Amino acid sequence: MAEEGLHPIVRLAKEAVESYVREGKTPRPRELTPEMKEGAGVFVSLHKHGQLRGCIGTFGPTKDNVAEEIIANAISSSTMDPRFPPVTAAELDDLEYSVDILTEPEPVTDISQLDPKEYGVIVESGWKKGLLLPDLEGVDSVEEQIAICRLKAGISASEPVKLYRFQVRRFK
Repeated sequence: MAEEGLHPIVRLAKEAVESYVREGKTPRPRELTPEMKEGAGVFVSLHKHGQLRGCIGTFGPTKDNVAEEIIANAISSSTMDPRFPPVTAAELDDLEYSVDILTEPEPVTDISQLDPKEYGVIVESGWKKGLLLPDLEGVDSVEEQIAICRLKAGISASEPVKLYRFQVRRFK
């Protein structure tokens, strides 16, 4: 997709990855859209030929605004996702970007309050936390969401957990 056709949020993620991979530089956001001025958790997902190539994010705000979260998490997704080697300059033209801005997580008292298409899930046991974004291909049940979150966090199936749900605004 031509860069001028990208939503400004997606363009910022793309520019951050390209600047960092090519030049080792972390860009500063130039123009902040209203969404970029907020404080929120943000996940940046990279796909290459339809396959996940990196996904890193924050559960809640850790920077001054969403723009700074996008930049930091885009760079981390391309260089620090432990499941993948760092993105190379040769791959940049093949990457597709998705940016999820999270709502404030809210406690869930029963799994009937969850829906894998509408809500992401956070599973927490002590200091261990796992998060799964909503509306992911191949994840069709609440039970699958929770099992994946437990696995990501290293929480066994027998450990009691606290559940939280959140929604996202997804930009592609």
